[in-house]
Amino acid sequence: METGTSENAGQTAGRTEGEPVWIGLPPGLLRMRRLLLVVWLGLLTIGTALLPGLLIGPGWAAFALLPLAVLLWGWSMLGRNWRSWRYAERSDDLLISRGVLWREETVVPYGRMQLVEVTSGPVERHFGLASVQLHTAAAATDARIPGLDPAEAERLRDRLTELGEARSAGL
Repeated sequence: METGTSENAGQTAGRTEGEPVWIGLPPGLLRMRRLLLVVWLGLLTIGTALLPGLLIGPGWAAFALLPLAVLLWGWSMLGRNWRSWRYAERSDDLLISRGVLWREETVVPYGRMQLVEVTSGPVERHFGLASVQLHTAAAATDARIPGLDPAEAERLRDRLTELGEARSAGL
């Protein structure tokens, strides 16, 4: 469904002008989210096995299967969610698409952008990731692209800022 940047070069020749070139998120975001899932639910699984097992009896340690089942389910759900995120730069606006059960597609016109910022928390920095946050006049249309490579996030910020200034100057 999503296309990576290396695949885009081969697809641009055969596509029509109206079709956007979708770019998926890098795999580092999926690795980070899955590691956090394993750490938190792994600790919960161990705690759920040890506390009831030691305090009440060994049979109660079976409750540890519940967080373990959530961990296995969450692993596949994180993959599906990661694959659903993509964005496309068009001549007049930026498209952001996401969602598995409920698809959400956000269109942000360049002329409506007021602020484009790149953020990276401590965990994101550890994994070499950054997010791009787009602010518009209407709070409901603010958009975010998570888990980008920092160089791509900065390139996107600079490009969107440049296009936003050019479009708003024409208003």
